[in-house]
Amino acid sequence: MPYEGEILNACGVINSDFSSVQVVAVSGDGPNVCGHLLLYVPKGGGYYFHVIGDPDGKGVSKVRGYPRYMTDAGFKVYLKENRKRELRRRALNLPNPDGAYFYVESIMAEKWTWGVLPNNCVAFVESVIEAGGGEWGSYSNCPAIATSDTVTERVNRFFQWMESSIYGLYGVPR
Repeated sequence: MPYEGEILNACGVINSDFSSVQVVAVSGDGPNVCGHLLLYVPKGGGYYFHVIGDPDGKGVSKVRGYPRYMTDAGFKVYLKENRKRELRRRALNLPNPDGAYFYVESIMAEKWTWGVLPNNCVAFVESVIEAGGGEWGSYSNCPAIATSDTVTERVNRFFQWMESSIYGLYGVPR
């Protein structure tokens, strides 16, 4: 069975600073074209958090399982063993890092019911960010789309490119 992370079975095991986090999208597996979303906390050791259901479950019991966590090294193993690749990361700052930390500790102790699209990995990541006072939310429950640049970001990038091109055309130093 491929590596999916560890179950957090005691409080205080992970002492991370949730002031800056990263939303990480990875490719899907099997029929999953949407991919998968994890939350990465780089400060305090570097930990990834996600929900997957119960990989050891059979039939319907497979949809309920404890959220998992993994270290940076574990994430590399996770990618390799599950034949996934990282698609993109979005860095965020959370104004209430303690809120996110305590929320993660509490939610990791409860079984999560995996609902494919309505109650999935995106919902899990959004709930942690919300607990930390963050404002990131997905406009899609499909991770590959959820982490894409917004229209505003694309427009801003286009205008920056256009301005740069105009300055370059006329030889104006920047």
